[in-house]
Amino acid sequence: MPKGLKSTSSPIQISAKVVETALDTFTDTEIELTLNALDNEVFVVTQLNIDVDAPDGSSSKTTSVSASLSTTRRTSVGSIAEPNVLGTAKRITVVDGSGGFRGAYDREDPLFAAISEDYIGIIATNNCFLNVVGLNNANEKGVSARIYGYRAKADAAVYAALVQSELLSN
Repeated sequence: MPKGLKSTSSPIQISAKVVETALDTFTDTEIELTLNALDNEVFVVTQLNIDVDAPDGSSSKTTSVSASLSTTRRTSVGSIAEPNVLGTAKRITVVDGSGGFRGAYDREDPLFAAISEDYIGIIATNNCFLNVVGLNNANEKGVSARIYGYRAKADAAVYAALVQSELLSN
């Protein structure tokens, strides 16, 4: 358990889904965590599964579906290099310039906390966001996610630092 935190719940699973509002259009959905801010409650993410729809096949264009889970609202999917992105997933079907199929690839980062860590991230505000966008698809694409973790109470200094860090991570 991270220093300055005390677990206040058993393990919890939270599920969510979002579908693009139009073809190749970034779309997000807010996931309410119903944390108690008066008690400095946070959500400690221990595992994350992001399941993106398969991209549509095309004989002439590379297609993809990208998704992420972020601690604050975004205008793009982003990558795990950005501090407010906890995890990402992408499925891509690559076509070469002559229209020949080259391969399909799947990627999800991270699935669970590294052995040396207790958690993937800590969400200090009352929500997080599931984001999706497709590229060159014939149908709107979506993503489903399951977030594993637990509620914890932070001491005042840790809570203030976590909230400030999260809000400034945009």
